[in-house]
Amino acid sequence: MKSPFVKDLTAEQVITGFFLVHEKEVRSTNTGKPYLRMELGDRSGTIEARMWEKFEGFAKDVNRDDFVKIHARVEIYRNRPQLCLQQLRLAKPTEIDLSDFLAHTPLNVDDLYAQVLGYAESMGNPWLKQLVLKILVDPEIAPRYKRAPAAKVMHHAYLGGLLEHVVSLCGLAKQVAVHYPELDLDLLLTAAMLHDVGKLDELSYERSVAYTVEGQLLGHIVMELETVTKAMESIHGFPAKLKVVVEHLLISHHGEYEFGSPKLPMIREALVFHYLDDMDSKVAAVRTALAIDGGEEAWSAYSGALGRKFLRLERYLAEAAPVSITGEAPLESAKVEVPNVEALRAEAIKKEEQN
Repeated sequence: MKSPFVKDLTAEQVITGFFLVHEKEVRSTNTGKPYLRMELGDRSGTIEARMWEKFEGFAKDVNRDDFVKIHARVEIYRNRPQLCLQQLRLAKPTEIDLSDFLAHTPLNVDDLYAQVLGYAESMGNPWLKQLVLKILVDPEIAPRYKRAPAAKVMHHAYLGGLLEHVVSLCGLAKQVAVHYPELDLDLLLTAAMLHDVGKLDELSYERSVAYTVEGQLLGHIVMELETVTKAMESIHGFPAKLKVVVEHLLISHHGEYEFGSPKLPMIREALVFHYLDDMDSKVAAVRTALAIDGGEEAWSAYSGALGRKFLRLERYLAEAAPVSITGEAPLESAKVEVPNVEALRAEAIKKEEQN
């Protein structure tokens, strides 16, 4: 197993190790002095690296998705660790174990995929059911659907991350549809399963997670709109108005113009799905930050996706656990019975009708 991993790097540490090149470019300082900037990574994360002297040969020979061996010093720049490269060379194939560099969901992808198919089979709307199954079981799509990450950086940015994200969203959709019975569960499930299918082509994920040329030019919303629209048009008799609704769910799921949505959510289910997607993404980003040691016992590593650190709440509360005056353990909190809101609403309507 390689050492050190990105997550283990500390300030002023001098390291020698193997990393994957995620980005490489020659930049210039404000005074016009060129330098080599790279983003290096492994399965635990990525880190920016810079080489200030004698980098010209390396800049020519090393490219994105190459494995390199480096000798560097860890520095802190703008409160974030950064590598100052001193030596660099291409790694030999025999020196590399791919499992050290490709982060993967800890869950079983075949089980996750079976769960998604189960949600699809449970759908009552025959048109939506036919649509999602047509895409999910397509032999050109299914293997990539199982392998793809959900994003490059923001959330679920590892192999199998998209599938993990979709299963989570389907579960959330079922729960929220119980709480808000006016919602169309089949529309929410359709959005959950198809809202990121464009990521299969927007991202490349053989050695590292990066954007394809087409992904950079078009983005996943445009790409999946084309994929799903073609699928709907190939289903004889697919209702024209339902097609428009599905297309709206896809193009509005980012919720705001500044986040890349061509349209704001203007259907009830589109609005709800946007918030489910946003919540699941952010909770996943928090989970990632809390899993990394940021060097402070009470705090997570800094989350670039969310622009903050997070308190390790369980540890904080355990240290501040209340003690009674008698020295006895405090009483457990009384259980609060949650009222059945729908029953109360029905009862209120009945009384109003009687009056």
